[in-house]
Amino acid sequence: MTRVLVVDDDFMVAKLHSRYVAALDGFTVAGVAHTGAEALRAADALRPDLVLLDVYLPDMDGISVLRRMREQPEHRHVDALFVTAAKDPYAVREALRAGALHYLIKPFDRTALQEQLRHAASLRARLDSLGEASQEDVDQIFGTRPRGSRSREQLPKGLAAHTASLVERTLREHTEGLSAAECAEAGAFSRVSARRYLEYFAETGRVEVTLRYGGTGRPERRYRWIA
Repeated sequence: MTRVLVVDDDFMVAKLHSRYVAALDGFTVAGVAHTGAEALRAADALRPDLVLLDVYLPDMDGISVLRRMREQPEHRHVDALFVTAAKDPYAVREALRAGALHYLIKPFDRTALQEQLRHAASLRARLDSLGEASQEDVDQIFGTRPRGSRSREQLPKGLAAHTASLVERTLREHTEGLSAAECAEAGAFSRVSARRYLEYFAETGRVEVTLRYGGTGRPERRYRWIA
């Protein structure tokens, strides 16, 4: 059972998030806090596994709360997920540096929060089960590997590293994004082949997919490199 501390200055929002947590199998609300000081006291008393933190709190920001928790040896095992209206890239960067698992921007729906809760529990379980971490384990935990670090053997069956590099380079050269047909034309390979690699990159989080509507029929899928 993953014990969650919900921290939000808005009483109604904290209640709503608590309800989302409680509705998820394997999770329970250990406590609720509405200020940074309350959060720190609750962490001391309740020893949660995961903290849902807002950035905007009346006495200190949530990032400072997390950093102060990290300073205490008894709280270094605590995971943190930010749930906040703060859209400043600086806040996102500082949350990442403080050790947050993820950063959800309000408003979001119940599904988005519960997906991140499940992900946090999955990461904890995976790490707890490892006797020794392989590079593959680490890559899966931290996310997509940097450019050039993915070996030929790690590509799905039927995909070639050389072609993957060509598709990647083509997307990087067209920062506005491309359709599969445009990517195929720019890279001088087939549309079917281009789509396979583009969808693979989308699945692994290196490409953003948007839909462009126009005329009749299905909307066009457009791909933009983001890794």
